[in-house]
Amino acid sequence: MGRTVKVRVPAGQVSAVIDGPKTATDLLFLAPGAGAGIHSDFMSFVSDVLSGGGLKVCRFNFPYLDAGRKSPDRQPVLEETYAAVVRAKGADHSGPIFVGGKSMGGRIASHVVAEGLEVDGLAFFGYPLHPPGRPERLRDKHLYKIEAPMLFIEGTRDPFCPLATLNKVRADLPGPNEVAVIDDGDHSFKVRKSSGRSTEDAWLELCHAVLEWIPRARA
Repeated sequence: MGRTVKVRVPAGQVSAVIDGPKTATDLLFLAPGAGAGIHSDFMSFVSDVLSGGGLKVCRFNFPYLDAGRKSPDRQPVLEETYAAVVRAKGADHSGPIFVGGKSMGGRIASHVVAEGLEVDGLAFFGYPLHPPGRPERLRDKHLYKIEAPMLFIEGTRDPFCPLATLNKVRADLPGPNEVAVIDDGDHSFKVRKSSGRSTEDAWLELCHAVLEWIPRARA
Protein backbone atom coordinates (compact mmCIF):
# COMPACT_ATOMS: atom_id res chain seq x y z
CA MET A 1 0.00 0.00 0.00
CA GLY A 2 1.48 3.31 -1.08
CA ARG A 3 1.94 6.40 1.03
CA THR A 4 -0.50 9.20 0.14
CA VAL A 5 0.82 12.74 0.45
CA LYS A 6 -0.11 16.27 -0.55
CA VAL A 7 2.36 18.22 -2.65
CA ARG A 8 2.32 22.00 -2.82
CA VAL A 9 2.34 23.35 -6.38
CA PRO A 10 1.77 26.85 -7.82
CA ALA A 11 -1.96 26.13 -8.26
CA GLY A 12 -2.37 24.99 -4.64
CA GLN A 13 -1.71 21.37 -3.79
CA VAL A 14 -2.17 17.98 -5.44
CA SER A 15 -2.46 14.41 -4.25
CA ALA A 16 0.35 11.94 -4.78
CA VAL A 17 0.96 8.31 -3.91
CA ILE A 18 4.49 7.06 -3.34
CA ASP A 19 5.12 3.34 -3.78
CA GLY A 20 8.22 1.22 -3.52
CA PRO A 21 11.27 0.90 -1.29
CA LYS A 22 12.63 4.09 0.27
CA THR A 23 16.13 2.90 -0.58
CA ALA A 24 15.36 2.38 -4.29
CA THR A 25 18.07 3.49 -6.71
CA ASP A 26 15.61 4.83 -9.29
CA LEU A 27 12.65 7.18 -8.85
CA LEU A 28 9.92 7.34 -11.50
CA PHE A 29 7.27 10.08 -11.60
CA LEU A 30 4.02 9.19 -13.35
CA ALA A 31 1.11 11.47 -14.25
CA PRO A 32 -2.24 10.11 -15.45
CA GLY A 33 -4.05 10.64 -18.70
CA ALA A 34 -6.73 13.29 -19.13
CA GLY A 35 -9.69 11.15 -18.14
CA ALA A 36 -8.50 9.30 -15.03
CA GLY A 37 -6.55 10.00 -11.88
CA ILE A 38 -3.89 8.24 -9.87
CA HIS A 39 -6.32 5.67 -8.45
CA SER A 40 -7.49 4.35 -11.82
CA ASP A 41 -7.07 0.63 -12.41
CA PHE A 42 -4.26 1.29 -14.87
CA MET A 43 -2.26 3.70 -12.71
CA SER A 44 -2.66 1.53 -9.60
CA PHE A 45 -1.67 -1.67 -11.41
CA VAL A 46 1.39 -0.15 -13.08
CA SER A 47 2.60 1.51 -9.90
CA ASP A 48 2.18 -1.71 -7.90
CA VAL A 49 4.12 -3.82 -10.40
CA LEU A 50 6.90 -1.28 -10.98
CA SER A 51 7.40 -0.68 -7.26
CA GLY A 52 7.37 -4.43 -6.70
CA GLY A 53 10.18 -4.59 -9.26
CA GLY A 54 12.35 -2.30 -7.17
CA LEU A 55 11.44 1.17 -8.43
CA LYS A 56 10.28 4.02 -6.26
CA VAL A 57 7.19 5.41 -7.99
CA CYS A 58 5.49 8.75 -7.38
CA ARG A 59 2.13 9.03 -9.15
CA PHE A 60 0.30 12.30 -8.82
CA ASN A 61 -2.81 14.15 -9.94
CA PHE A 62 -3.12 17.46 -11.73
CA PRO A 63 -5.15 20.18 -9.95
CA TYR A 64 -8.32 19.69 -12.01
CA LEU A 65 -8.48 16.01 -11.06
CA ASP A 66 -8.30 16.70 -7.34
CA ALA A 67 -10.93 19.41 -7.79
CA GLY A 68 -13.30 16.94 -9.45
CA ARG A 69 -13.33 18.74 -12.80
CA LYS A 70 -13.43 16.86 -16.09
CA SER A 71 -11.65 19.40 -18.28
CA PRO A 72 -7.85 19.49 -17.92
CA ASP A 73 -6.12 22.60 -16.63
CA ARG A 74 -4.44 24.90 -19.14
CA GLN A 75 -1.13 23.55 -20.35
CA PRO A 76 1.00 26.05 -18.38
CA VAL A 77 -0.72 24.87 -15.17
CA LEU A 78 -0.16 21.22 -16.09
CA GLU A 79 3.51 21.87 -16.82
CA GLU A 80 4.24 23.90 -13.69
CA THR A 81 2.45 21.25 -11.61
CA TYR A 82 4.56 18.45 -13.06
CA ALA A 83 7.80 20.37 -12.54
CA ALA A 84 6.84 21.34 -8.98
CA VAL A 85 6.09 17.74 -7.99
CA VAL A 86 9.39 16.48 -9.39
CA ARG A 87 11.35 19.19 -7.59
CA ALA A 88 9.50 18.66 -4.31
CA LYS A 89 9.55 14.87 -4.13
CA GLY A 90 12.83 14.39 -5.97
CA ALA A 91 14.84 16.77 -3.79
CA ASP A 92 15.92 14.09 -1.33
CA HIS A 93 16.53 11.36 -3.90
CA SER A 94 20.18 10.87 -4.74
CA GLY A 95 19.77 8.41 -7.61
CA PRO A 96 18.46 8.64 -11.19
CA ILE A 97 15.11 10.34 -11.77
CA PHE A 98 12.74 9.35 -14.55
CA VAL A 99 9.49 10.98 -15.62
CA GLY A 100 6.55 9.98 -17.77
CA GLY A 101 2.94 8.98 -17.60
CA LYS A 102 -0.16 7.83 -19.39
CA SER A 103 -1.09 9.71 -22.57
CA MET A 104 -1.43 13.40 -21.60
CA GLY A 105 0.61 12.85 -18.45
CA GLY A 106 3.57 11.65 -20.49
CA ARG A 107 3.17 14.45 -23.02
CA ILE A 108 3.29 17.07 -20.27
CA ALA A 109 6.39 15.41 -18.82
CA SER A 110 8.08 15.75 -22.20
CA HIS A 111 7.24 19.46 -22.44
CA VAL A 112 8.72 20.09 -18.98
CA VAL A 113 11.92 18.26 -19.90
CA ALA A 114 12.11 20.09 -23.24
CA GLU A 115 11.96 23.35 -21.27
CA GLY A 116 14.95 22.40 -19.14
CA LEU A 117 14.00 19.99 -16.34
CA GLU A 118 16.95 17.59 -16.03
CA VAL A 119 16.02 13.92 -15.80
CA ASP A 120 17.65 10.60 -16.63
CA GLY A 121 14.91 9.39 -18.97
CA LEU A 122 11.26 9.54 -20.02
CA ALA A 123 8.75 6.69 -20.26
CA PHE A 124 5.60 7.26 -22.31
CA PHE A 125 2.56 5.01 -21.88
CA GLY A 126 0.60 5.70 -25.06
CA TYR A 127 2.16 8.98 -26.21
CA PRO A 128 -0.61 11.03 -27.95
CA LEU A 129 1.38 11.86 -31.06
CA HIS A 130 -1.68 13.30 -32.83
CA PRO A 131 -5.47 13.35 -32.40
CA PRO A 132 -7.15 10.29 -33.96
CA GLY A 133 -7.46 10.74 -37.71
CA ARG A 134 -5.50 14.02 -37.66
CA PRO A 135 -1.92 13.10 -38.61
CA GLU A 136 -1.24 16.67 -39.71
CA ARG A 137 -1.47 17.79 -36.06
CA LEU A 138 1.69 16.16 -34.80
CA ARG A 139 2.73 16.90 -31.22
CA ASP A 140 6.40 16.33 -31.87
CA LYS A 141 8.31 19.62 -32.23
CA HIS A 142 9.40 19.83 -28.60
CA LEU A 143 10.58 16.20 -28.60
CA TYR A 144 13.54 17.16 -30.79
CA LYS A 145 14.90 19.29 -27.92
CA ILE A 146 15.19 16.28 -25.60
CA GLU A 147 18.49 14.41 -25.37
CA ALA A 148 17.58 12.16 -22.44
CA PRO A 149 16.70 8.53 -23.23
CA MET A 150 13.06 7.93 -24.12
CA LEU A 151 10.90 4.81 -24.05
CA PHE A 152 7.67 4.81 -26.04
CA ILE A 153 5.28 2.03 -25.09
CA GLU A 154 2.54 1.83 -27.70
CA GLY A 155 -0.36 -0.44 -28.57
CA THR A 156 -0.83 -1.57 -32.15
CA ARG A 157 -4.46 -0.36 -32.12
CA ASP A 158 -3.77 3.09 -30.69
CA PRO A 159 -5.24 5.75 -33.06
CA PHE A 160 -3.31 8.47 -31.21
CA CYS A 161 0.06 7.02 -32.18
CA PRO A 162 0.35 4.89 -35.34
CA LEU A 163 3.64 3.03 -35.14
CA ALA A 164 4.74 4.01 -38.65
CA THR A 165 4.35 7.70 -37.78
CA LEU A 166 6.11 7.25 -34.46
CA ASN A 167 9.05 5.54 -36.11
CA LYS A 168 9.49 8.49 -38.48
CA VAL A 169 9.61 10.83 -35.50
CA ARG A 170 11.97 8.58 -33.55
CA ALA A 171 14.43 8.52 -36.44
CA ASP A 172 15.08 12.25 -35.97
CA LEU A 173 15.23 12.38 -32.18
CA PRO A 174 18.64 13.50 -30.87
CA GLY A 175 18.75 11.16 -27.88
CA PRO A 176 18.58 7.38 -27.50
CA ASN A 177 15.04 6.12 -27.86
CA GLU A 178 13.21 2.81 -27.96
CA VAL A 179 9.71 1.57 -28.62
CA ALA A 180 8.01 -1.34 -26.87
CA VAL A 181 5.01 -2.62 -28.80
CA ILE A 182 1.98 -4.05 -27.02
CA ASP A 183 0.27 -6.26 -29.57
CA ASP A 184 -3.47 -5.55 -29.98
CA GLY A 185 -3.35 -2.82 -27.32
CA ASP A 186 -5.55 0.24 -27.72
CA HIS A 187 -4.76 3.69 -26.27
CA SER A 188 -5.28 2.31 -22.75
CA PHE A 189 -3.50 -0.96 -23.59
CA LYS A 190 -6.73 -2.92 -23.43
CA VAL A 191 -6.66 -6.03 -25.61
CA ARG A 192 -9.41 -8.13 -27.17
CA LYS A 193 -10.16 -11.72 -26.18
CA SER A 194 -9.01 -12.74 -29.64
CA SER A 195 -5.48 -11.69 -28.65
CA GLY A 196 -5.28 -14.74 -26.41
CA ARG A 197 -4.45 -12.80 -23.27
CA SER A 198 -6.07 -10.44 -20.79
CA THR A 199 -5.68 -6.68 -20.48
CA GLU A 200 -3.77 -7.23 -17.24
CA ASP A 201 -1.38 -9.45 -19.19
CA ALA A 202 -0.81 -6.53 -21.57
CA TRP A 203 -0.28 -4.13 -18.66
CA LEU A 204 2.25 -6.56 -17.23
CA GLU A 205 4.13 -6.51 -20.56
CA LEU A 206 4.23 -2.73 -20.31
CA CYS A 207 5.66 -2.88 -16.80
CA HIS A 208 8.32 -5.40 -17.77
CA ALA A 209 9.34 -3.15 -20.66
CA VAL A 210 9.92 -0.29 -18.22
CA LEU A 211 11.85 -2.42 -15.73
CA GLU A 212 14.09 -3.75 -18.51
CA TRP A 213 14.65 -0.27 -19.99
CA ILE A 214 15.59 1.60 -16.79
CA PRO A 215 19.06 0.00 -16.43
CA ARG A 216 19.82 0.71 -20.11
CA ALA A 217 18.71 4.31 -19.78
CA ARG A 218 20.95 5.05 -16.81
CA ALA A 219 23.93 3.06 -18.12
